[in-house]
Amino acid sequence: MARKTGSHSQTTGPRVRAAAATLFARHGFAAVSMRQIAAEVGVQAGALYLYTPDKQTLLFDLMQSHLEELLAAWGAEPKGDAPCGRLVAFVRFHIGFHLARPEAVFIAYMELRNLSPENFRAIEALRHRYEDALEGILRAGQADGSFHIPDTRLATMALIAMLTGVTNWYREGGRLARAEVEAIYCDMALKAVGATG
Repeated sequence: MARKTGSHSQTTGPRVRAAAATLFARHGFAAVSMRQIAAEVGVQAGALYLYTPDKQTLLFDLMQSHLEELLAAWGAEPKGDAPCGRLVAFVRFHIGFHLARPEAVFIAYMELRNLSPENFRAIEALRHRYEDALEGILRAGQADGSFHIPDTRLATMALIAMLTGVTNWYREGGRLARAEVEAIYCDMALKAVGATG
């Protein structure tokens, strides 16, 4: 099948992923067909298979790209040495990164159930790497007496759920500016781990 003019891998591939992300976030993975994705991109349905073998691969690629970008961005973030400062850096980073990518966040959290077992294991491994970064901060704070936490793993999961939840309600131009939200969440996170000093 002939490609439409301008429909080459360097432009159409990213457009296919962008269209899939928008449709999956808007309607849910199960409700979206390859034909709908093709229509959104402006190509015939058969042309999609030049860029992805199937819808499951598209979902996996979107989640994997999001999490790899998340890990790389956190790895490049200046963090400081003290656990309290590192926790504040994590809170600010997490909120800022996720608010800038609401579709990717929705897909990464809500569509896990639609991954094949093999793809689920790969995505869970990436998620655990990010969670482990926060737990490492909490363990360091517990070790030096900065934090008082009964269970660092439970605290890790609770904090990530709290921070990611901002994407469900925050809107630019609302009652609180993003910087104010970040400051309040930093304070709540420090109190949640019993930070001293």
